[in-house]
Order: sequence, then C-alpha cells, then structure tokens
Amino acid sequence: MIDAPQIMEILPQDTAVIHFTIPRSDIQKVMGPGIGELMATVAAQGIRPAGSIFSHHLRMDAATFDFELGVPVSTLVTPAGRVHPGLLPGGTVARTVYTGPYEGLGGAWGEFEAWLKAHGYRVAPNLWESYVYGPESTANPAQWRTEFTRPLMD
Repeated sequence: MIDAPQIMEILPQDTAVIHFTIPRSDIQKVMGPGIGELMATVAAQGIRPAGSIFSHHLRMDAATFDFELGVPVSTLVTPAGRVHPGLLPGGTVARTVYTGPYEGLGGAWGEFEAWLKAHGYRVAPNLWESYVYGPESTANPAQWRTEFTRPLMD
C-alpha cells in the first residue's frame, strides 16, 4: 500500500497557505475551492510553485481538521485574502509514498503510523501530505501518488 519509508533530513520550505479548521466531514468541500483560490493568488503575484500542493495538518483530532492547504514557493507570497506566507519545517522526517485513490489515504496513514511505532520513532504532532500526481495529471485514481511526511522528535 505504501512504499518503504525513509528517514531523512529536510530543509525548511517557504510556502503560500490558507489555514482551515473544519469538521472532518467538510474536507471535500474545501479542498477544490481552496486549491483554486491558492493557485490563483500565487499566479496573480507572478510566483511559480516550487513543488506539489500539500495539506499540513497542525494537530490531529478525531472530529476536526486543523491544517494549512499550501504550495511551496521560491518567492514569498504577499498576504492577499485568505492566502498568506507559511513554512514547512525542516529537520528529521520519515517519508513514504502512497499510490492510489484518495479514499485510501486513511488506511495508508495507518500503515505508515504502524511502521513508525514498530521501529520506535517518536513523532511530532504535525504531518503533511503532498499531492504529487493526482486528478490534474490522470483520471485513473490507481496512479495517483501522495507523499507522506512525518516530522520526528529526538
């Protein structure tokens, strides 16, 4: 279900983000419009994305998603509407890739979390997933690729 996880050091990455705190059931309602707003704002400022769209979950809660929808940028975005500058943290992370439809993300995260626990890693409260290859690239969900990143604690 997921590729073999890797442990690596990453650098902080400047981003353009929109912050959401929503019921979990509303995720499909906000993602499409949020991506459109984010990318239109970045493009209007003449900024090119420096990576894939991501969702950076700031804390995990059974009922609520508290996250930033964003895109890495090489030039800082000027705040406009709900879009503002952000930062994906650097440091030691565990990373893997899930290939398949978005409906399988929960199970894939469960598999990744089980691997982290089995290998004795302590994780930070945040995590992010980057949508490397998705519906904008192919209509076949079996080919979609989502990269999972989980910061590790010493």
